[in-house]
Amino acid sequence: MKLIVIIFTLLSNLLADDITPIPNKAIDVNPIKVKLGKKLFFDPILSKNGTVACVNCHILSDGGDDNRQFSIGINGKIGNINSPTVLNARYNFVQFWDGRAKNLQEQAEGPIENPVEMGNTFPNLIKTLKNSPYKKEFDSIYKDGITKENITDAIAEYEKTLITPNAPFDKYLRGDKNAITKMQKEGYELFKSKGCISCHNGINIGGNLYAKFGVFKQAKSKSLGRYDVTKNPLDKYFFKVPTLRNIALTSPYLHDGRYKTLKSVVRFMIEYQLGRKAKQDDIDKITVFLLSFTGNILK
Repeated sequence: MKLIVIIFTLLSNLLADDITPIPNKAIDVNPIKVKLGKKLFFDPILSKNGTVACVNCHILSDGGDDNRQFSIGINGKIGNINSPTVLNARYNFVQFWDGRAKNLQEQAEGPIENPVEMGNTFPNLIKTLKNSPYKKEFDSIYKDGITKENITDAIAEYEKTLITPNAPFDKYLRGDKNAITKMQKEGYELFKSKGCISCHNGINIGGNLYAKFGVFKQAKSKSLGRYDVTKNPLDKYFFKVPTLRNIALTSPYLHDGRYKTLKSVVRFMIEYQLGRKAKQDDIDKITVFLLSFTGNILK
């Protein structure tokens, strides 16, 4: 175990400056597809009975998730995994906690056909859309009109625009040393020295690798994570590391939503993932530091 701690410390030192701000520049997207994708994102027409839209589980003005332990789908059905934020999802290396979708377009397929979420099928959805005003819009954008690929392409194009730049920590990284407080700067140093940055780095401060849930202590997860996709025993309890952007707005935390507060999940991560003693002062400072990841939230 001591060797693992040493490895985490070395990785932390190597990655000490490997958090990068979201660029302040225009996003390369197709604006016509974005407009269509936005309509679909907010429209419950995607679900079998017309009651559930993407926005039900991804409330843009409230962190990009739904602030529930498990989301409520069609006919009041309850899911079994915490809804991740859609904000800044374009920067994830894969989508979903278990990484079963390689990009945003593949991710858009899942909820539509999931019997607990939207409970629909694409043949049925295509038929519904063809009998709606959407037909004209699809025909004007796509040569082959309404297809599964075009539906998910439009939704993904819109989701690419859901970014939250200019968080206080982004401004700090760009040189504004007054953008975060003294306590947040101390929290940042702890974030690096404790080893948090070994998994939470890059432009999305996470979302770029898989990590085992419960490295130093058994965390008792019902979900098997990446194993459910690969069936490789070595992948049991490995999950995509979540982004920490806007983390103050996305309670409850972890893939099973077991913690409601930032302080409680910080304590858990220090003890279970990093194998270190969680001092209250350290927890307080890291928690305050995490508040600096909240960017320009979408309305």
